[in-house]
Amino acid sequence: MEKLEKALECFKNKDYNGAIDLFTVILESEPANAEIYNNLGLSYANIGNDDKAEKNYLKCIELNPRIAQCYINLVDVYYRQKRYGEGINILTYAIEMLPEDLLFRHYLARFFMEDAKLDLAIDELEYILDKQPDNYDAYYDLGRVHFELGNYEAAIENFENILEFKEENEWIYYYLGEAYQANDEIDKALSNFLKSIARNNRMAIAYKKAGILYLARQDFDDAIEYFEDYMNFDIPQEEKDNIKSLIERIKKQKENA
Repeated sequence: MEKLEKALECFKNKDYNGAIDLFTVILESEPANAEIYNNLGLSYANIGNDDKAEKNYLKCIELNPRIAQCYINLVDVYYRQKRYGEGINILTYAIEMLPEDLLFRHYLARFFMEDAKLDLAIDELEYILDKQPDNYDAYYDLGRVHFELGNYEAAIENFENILEFKEENEWIYYYLGEAYQANDEIDKALSNFLKSIARNNRMAIAYKKAGILYLARQDFDDAIEYFEDYMNFDIPQEEKDNIKSLIERIKKQKENA
């Protein structure tokens, strides 16, 4: 027990090499201790040795396939390395072992999204929402999937659902603005971009979007105002030059209107 306490203390203090040494010693006398393999894997992951981290996570799962956190630790490695197929396989196995843990299905949906298996991602996210209708993270991912598929009304519906739980999130309003814009609902798109700015006045991209939509409505003064605000942000010089040229064209267009 003393060695385990010292190993955990090393890990807590970010002395990962010290933790590795101690966990390795413990395994010499407890070779079937799955939790130690998981802890050893985490220690290796924290020093950037994903190969040894993976090896220890797999050993943990072999010894005890019901340690939920070990699956999550392992698929984090696969996700970083873009090994989506292996991540999908291990998450499918995790769901078989621990079918009540919906977190595995959410991870699986995200792996499907990265692997361009969007229909399968939708199936997993809808399953989660059937069990957890207040899971706003699932609504978010489902909204993004539908947006990628061009199902803009479905994307809007899912992003709107999030507002029941997170009214102050500037990104949700931004994504809603994008979805409404893609669905040719310009006034609603503009309204959401402005709401995004109201919640975070540093949302540079929302200023640009608002300027574009004001220009589309031929509200030239408002378009100029938001484009000028956008130029005050730390954006690439080439982008600033393009926006400056656009403002000059708008002013000329306004004079000729």
